[in-house]
Amino acid sequence: MAENKTTVRRPRRQVLLRLGGYLFRYKALVLAALVLTAVSNILALIGPTLSGYAIDAIEPGAGAVQFDRVFYYCGLMAAFYAVSAVLSYALSALMIHLSQKITYQMRREVFEKFGELPVGYFDTHQTGDLISRISYDIDTVNASLSTDLLMICTSVITVTGSFLMMVRLSPPLVSVFFITVPASLLFTRYRTKRVRPLFRRRSAKLGELNGFTEEILSGHKTTKAYHQEATMQARFDAKNHEAVTAYYEADYYGSVTGPSVNFINNISLSLVSVFGAVLYLYGQITLGNISSFVLYSRKFSGPINEAANIFSEMQSALSAADRIFLLLDEAPEEPDAPDAEELTEVRGEVKMEHIRFGYDPERPVIHDLSLTAPAGSTVAIVGHTGAGKTTLINLLMRFYDPQGGRITIDGREIRRLTRSSLRQAYAMVLQDTWLFNGTVFENIAYGKPGATLEEVRAVAKAAHIDGYISRLPDGYDTVLTEDGSNISHGQKQLLTIARAMLLDAKMLILDEATSNVDTRTEQQLQAAMRELMRGKTCFIIAHRLSTIQNADLILVLEGGDIVEQGTHDELMEKGGVYAGLYRSQFR
Repeated sequence: MAENKTTVRRPRRQVLLRLGGYLFRYKALVLAALVLTAVSNILALIGPTLSGYAIDAIEPGAGAVQFDRVFYYCGLMAAFYAVSAVLSYALSALMIHLSQKITYQMRREVFEKFGELPVGYFDTHQTGDLISRISYDIDTVNASLSTDLLMICTSVITVTGSFLMMVRLSPPLVSVFFITVPASLLFTRYRTKRVRPLFRRRSAKLGELNGFTEEILSGHKTTKAYHQEATMQARFDAKNHEAVTAYYEADYYGSVTGPSVNFINNISLSLVSVFGAVLYLYGQITLGNISSFVLYSRKFSGPINEAANIFSEMQSALSAADRIFLLLDEAPEEPDAPDAEELTEVRGEVKMEHIRFGYDPERPVIHDLSLTAPAGSTVAIVGHTGAGKTTLINLLMRFYDPQGGRITIDGREIRRLTRSSLRQAYAMVLQDTWLFNGTVFENIAYGKPGATLEEVRAVAKAAHIDGYISRLPDGYDTVLTEDGSNISHGQKQLLTIARAMLLDAKMLILDEATSNVDTRTEQQLQAAMRELMRGKTCFIIAHRLSTIQNADLILVLEGGDIVEQGTHDELMEKGGVYAGLYRSQFR
């Protein structure tokens, strides 16, 4: 497994600016949210002042209460708080709507990116880790946008408004916060630097755990067949322990910040009470103003404490966003050449000239390979495991480009063709079948939108799968479960072969396409395919040499080079590598 680039650390400012770009796309909603935030909090900030007025309406001594003023100010308080609550509710609903839009857009961009990435990227990254980014990481960002961002905006307005009101009430008392606020900010900044890497590690470990789980579940039958449940459980426990430990460390050290800042803020409240009493004794402040000041001091300190409490969630969101942006910034598949042409009117003549290729350029898999497949011919590729057979197919489809040499179709170099038109010229059936959650009809017609039922049934009959489909409860409308797990491997293979037959392609690639089909069905299938593929260029990779005896050309690969080529009879007469492989199968 190649080293994952998500270990690269990005500056926090860069991640925040990137998230801000998503907010800017919905600037109308953001502006509405800011207006609601400002109005709601300003109304709430008037409450302590009205409370002070009501208290000042109460004079020491019996019967000195001015009830009309008390009820008036209390009524205004209730009205302001009620309107503020309604606006806060509307703001919460708006932020949820905004975060959903951003989440949808972000998840859409990630999925689109999956389609743009080269095949090599998926060969070097765990599927589970990629799934974790499009699910867990984006959900983490969504939660932060819908709650934490709202709390931060509210905090800014509340802190600013409370400070101005406290200055209006008693400038001397405000001096208390010149000690406690810097202490809170410095402590929070210090903890941020210490804790952020822990949340980055937490996201990475969860991705590793998801990747391992996906890998084990996909091979569940193999695990049971080899009685390795205990081994896999032990490995899972190790991964799970690492993930849990990463979660614990991030949450534990992140949770220290909130109580610590809360303690500092409580000290400020104590100091306000003491100095407020002294000022009252000297006639510098009224009881109502002291009450208002205390309420404003709580509003002033509260958001600072809340900001510390949401610190851990923000760190988690930034780490998740970092992983998402690193994926989005991965280099896409190399774009088509500026002068690339569409591959049209395909005859199917394929040539490979002096091809040199290695997944690692320093370790070539194919050294100097040349071959010619005339239009309409059937070329079989055989060889030991690791000889380079599948690599050859990857090069034909331009999943990878060779480091040396060139490949042409009908005399046109494939680098000068658009990838989409090149790949549409091939129909492909792989050993690893892929079916999706949908009807049988939808799975067969996957590569040809608009295909009719008659067309689908015709290829299903040719692939000897129509009889089986007809016996299903709903026939061609039967829904297959994920990856077709409710049918056998052989039937899955026949469905994918029928899918390939439906395409109007001039070239066909079969990579161990009949490996899961019994011998009788295989013979029927070969006869049907030969008729249906008449006039088309076919590349067949097969370990069952009985399936390729009628091929026009058989290439024998060994160590990335063609060591033998010819027809079945010619190669058997030669008595070389192919003959040895053939005899070993029919000994």
